[in-house]
Amino acid sequence: MEGDLLLDVEACRPHILAASQPSYRGRIDIVSGVIVEAVGVPAAVGELCRIDRGSAGPIEAEVVGFRGTSTLLMPHGDLEGIAPKQEVTSLGRPFTVPVDEMLLGRVVDGFGAPIDGGDRGDEAAPLPASLERRRVRGAAPAALSRAPIRAPLQTGVRSIDGLSTLGRGQRMGIFSGSGVGKSTLLGQIAQGTDADVLVVALVGERGREVRAFRDDVLGEADRARSVTVVATSDRPPIERYLAPFTAITLAEYFRDRGNDVLLVMDSVTRFAAAAREIGLAAGEPPTVRGYPPSFFATVPKLVERMGASNTGSITGLITVLLDADDPNDPVADTLRGLLDGHVYLSREIAQRGQFPAVDVLGSLSRLMKEVTTDEHRRLAQSVREALAQWREGRDLVEIGAYKAGTNPGLDRAMALLPNLEAFLRQDAGEVSTFQQTLALLRAVFGEGSAA
Repeated sequence: MEGDLLLDVEACRPHILAASQPSYRGRIDIVSGVIVEAVGVPAAVGELCRIDRGSAGPIEAEVVGFRGTSTLLMPHGDLEGIAPKQEVTSLGRPFTVPVDEMLLGRVVDGFGAPIDGGDRGDEAAPLPASLERRRVRGAAPAALSRAPIRAPLQTGVRSIDGLSTLGRGQRMGIFSGSGVGKSTLLGQIAQGTDADVLVVALVGERGREVRAFRDDVLGEADRARSVTVVATSDRPPIERYLAPFTAITLAEYFRDRGNDVLLVMDSVTRFAAAAREIGLAAGEPPTVRGYPPSFFATVPKLVERMGASNTGSITGLITVLLDADDPNDPVADTLRGLLDGHVYLSREIAQRGQFPAVDVLGSLSRLMKEVTTDEHRRLAQSVREALAQWREGRDLVEIGAYKAGTNPGLDRAMALLPNLEAFLRQDAGEVSTFQQTLALLRAVFGEGSAA
């Protein structure tokens, strides 16, 4: 009996502490677009407030800025039911999300609340209130506290593992136009990775694709080791903005427990669009293509939280949707300078029916030298040389203007081309282990058999 009482007290401790804090109340003054302006609410940027919507029930809102004496709030949900003169209470705390092993296999929204049935099978099975909670806007590890990246991470995709190898703790960007196979590639990686835990952030995606990813892409085994954070395209901009922060916070929890985590974020472009909506509504000046200055300051804080530590690692795969296939749009240009490598998907390769449509010559892993053997790098370099020779001489060959023997490098590339295309072509459900990929690389050049 006494033990049960102690457990009850521990479960109530967060609520007791919250109730003991002084609260400040103000009132809503203006509702405009996605922004709510309140007066008489002394709260800092990033803190939470509670809006009493009367019969519609309370809703939390985050402070995103100030305008004169007004506090600018972004509600964690739709603005329906919010009206002037409603009471606003400062909660005196930042936004936090629950973290625990029991989140594995679950689907949560951008605020960390479950939106699936869980083990009970009912809709949105809730999480216990006593779970540990963490701030979503945590600090990145100090530069000198990071562990060196020395071990490769398997993705199961030959064109990546063999030619642009990832390390455990690396941050890699997948740059692609629309309809080139980006989502399919992410599904292949989710199935083929040897990471301990998979955290997936689907930001601004269509609702149909969320169920398809959970049911069709993730099998039972993969689902049991994954957490999916979802903020679909119809959700408020603050939820689409916070979803990546929720995902990285969950990844940090599992990393701190000694796991190698693969964090997949699809896509940073839609996160950028949400940041633009919030920044412009809060009165920030637009800069390049309308993006506010806060976006370019926020992205490094998100990316730098990934990496290797002495307990585990967070390997980041961040997709960038190229506007009109332009590799130099502001979001792509910013990410390329922050990440440890990039994989480009080519529309031309996709139109030839070769998937995944990885442009090998346009892709690069800056840490490949640290996580591969001399033999592996030699084979990968030979593949790049052959593909470069073929790209340079392809037009001459196709119009019949090339005479065999004129260019020995091109002759060798033409002889290797069938093997190279077979190596690069991979069905969506096909997984290649790291050892199988290396064996196939040897087989391309006749140096061994593909075991």
